[in-house]
Amino acid sequence: MSRSIALPALAGVFALAAGAVWAECADDAAIAAYVVDYMAKTPTAALIPDGTMEDARCTQDKLVAALVPLLGPVIGYKAGLTSKPAQERFGATEPVAGVLYRDMMLADGAEVSARFGARSLFEADLILVVGDAAINDATTAEEAIAHISAVHPFIELPDIVYAEGQPINAVTLTANGVAARMGVMGTAVPVGDGMLAALGEITVTVRDAEGAVLSQAPGAAVLGNPVNAALWLMSKGYVLKEGDLISVGSIGPLLAPPQAKGGASVSYDGLPGNPVISVTFTD
Repeated sequence: MSRSIALPALAGVFALAAGAVWAECADDAAIAAYVVDYMAKTPTAALIPDGTMEDARCTQDKLVAALVPLLGPVIGYKAGLTSKPAQERFGATEPVAGVLYRDMMLADGAEVSARFGARSLFEADLILVVGDAAINDATTAEEAIAHISAVHPFIELPDIVYAEGQPINAVTLTANGVAARMGVMGTAVPVGDGMLAALGEITVTVRDAEGAVLSQAPGAAVLGNPVNAALWLMSKGYVLKEGDLISVGSIGPLLAPPQAKGGASVSYDGLPGNPVISVTFTD
């Protein structure tokens, strides 16, 4: 994972000089305890709850190193809190970023326990596939889409992990990799002419097992267009390479598995082929 890490802001240095507590990157013991709880699907303490975003990024790097042997290599990145409602819910002013691991990806129609994590959720999402490294030179969505080879419908299955009462905000979410746990990925839709406009105009609908609509939102709910998630990641120093997957963030609200009444489907009206993908939740 490549990205630039800035030095702490001078304001933080002055605060330290004034006697404020300066939280640093989580220590090895905290990372080890989190990993044990994460793998056991046990709610746990928030990582660096009093930290800065720089502390959070440092902590995430250490956590990724600890999880790769358990979840497989990093295969891409995820942008979270990419809609205004999501940012407002968690007190953020911009998106947050994490990673995707190889072994978290499930096939369309997968069956998972409704308690697949410590604090299980699901959401409609979308995956962009980086076509080539020239995307790193893009400064507009029009330029970026030329270097995206395909998109995949995606139901993300995030896991907040943090116990009830623990702070859940931009810092603590960044520290734990933006709650990555699993996700159901549909068949690739190749990028052709008109895809950029289609991504902004698609209607993404989540339905429960009985067909009732749980949520409905346009692709534009993600930063105006899902392709802007890639631009945002690059603006934060992420260097993308051919084949990287990018989860653009929730297209609609976070939902809890019990709301799905045994399973959920997500339709992408306006995407070529109007694909529908699903997940089944078991007891």
